[in-house]
Amino acid sequence: MIRLGAERLDRIVAVGAHCDDIAIGAGGTLLTLCLAHPGLRVDALVLSGGGGEREQEERAALAAFCPGAELGLTVLKLSDGRLPAQWEEAKSAVEELRERSDPDLVLAPRTDDAHQDHRGLAKLMSTAFRDHLMLGYEIVKWDGDLGRMAVYQPLSPETAERKVRLLQEHYPSQRHRPWYDREAFLGLARIRGIECHARYAESFAVTKLTLNLGD
Repeated sequence: MIRLGAERLDRIVAVGAHCDDIAIGAGGTLLTLCLAHPGLRVDALVLSGGGGEREQEERAALAAFCPGAELGLTVLKLSDGRLPAQWEEAKSAVEELRERSDPDLVLAPRTDDAHQDHRGLAKLMSTAFRDHLMLGYEIVKWDGDLGRMAVYQPLSPETAERKVRLLQEHYPSQRHRPWYDREAFLGLARIRGIECHARYAESFAVTKLTLNLGD
């Protein structure tokens, strides 16, 4: 499998439309990054769920998914499922994040995600973070929008199991959802692992990157 490594990784940005999006889409990658780069700065933004149980879940979860990292998290109160109608507020939040952060890596939803909130946030991010490596994570859902991916982060069995355990532990409000279970999360990770010659993996979409293969 062809591999590319990061020369420097001091600061990343992770964004989600809803509490648990980041953890579902890139939780294993966050665990891997934070364990490999102690003291990593993680600036996270979530557009909805602020001020209640969902924000409390998110704060505890991301702290667990980013061990040893310097974590900054903002959770807004935009309405779930209504991002197109709250475009200006979302855009302002993304632009403010860009003004205070110059990350080495951005984790965001895919631009072709079937959920309008995910898709809208992805489009805002690609505009605000024009010159940054952005990986678009995937979220399994009823819509059936999983596709052919281009980038993979292999996960050790221990990391994959830890991700699932943390998802179950920190988001009790989501356990009633028919797709929110161990089989779904590990099943997708196993399929993506097969695609990159690993046991488990998370996969990402990338629209543009620059190679530095030497002079």
